[in-house]
Amino acid sequence: MRVISGRYRGLKLNEFEGSDIRPTADRVKESLFNILFSRIAGAEVCDLFCGSGSLGIECLSRGAARADFNDLSPRSIKVLKGNLARLKGQNNYTVTCGDYSAFLRSARAPYDIIFIDPPYADDCGISALQIIGGRNLLKEEGLAVYERDRPFEGHICGLEKVDERKYGKTYLTFFARAEASKGEEEV
Repeated sequence: MRVISGRYRGLKLNEFEGSDIRPTADRVKESLFNILFSRIAGAEVCDLFCGSGSLGIECLSRGAARADFNDLSPRSIKVLKGNLARLKGQNNYTVTCGDYSAFLRSARAPYDIIFIDPPYADDCGISALQIIGGRNLLKEEGLAVYERDRPFEGHICGLEKVDERKYGKTYLTFFARAEASKGEEEV
């Protein structure tokens, strides 16, 4: 697993051993960042369920203003910190080890991009989207990207599904603030 583009292009990232962790496949990651290309420079990014941090690190490499990383697993955080230590001169990130819902409920400012990549067997991504929509955690032109092994069905209050792409067995579903939520600020 490597950084695809930007300041740290080609940097090999530490990965997990074993089969219980599923990093975003390189071809899916490359397609995702081709879609997000114009949104990353200067963006405030959240890498929820960050694992090794490859999505947030890719954003930092491409000029994101800030990245917040969160994962419940201390093992993930250890790998993430090892990867972040290799980014010379970067200090515009935060790392939190905790439950995604507590992280989202304590988030102070909205994001330009939120990556939601939970374990496929766990449907907590839906709950994460509900919190994001309910708290207006996306900026007016922001996107939440939900990665999972099946298409998204249903409705999330405060968000609207704006695109969905399939890459092999992986689906990327893109959400923006719902029109009714744009212009509203959280009280």
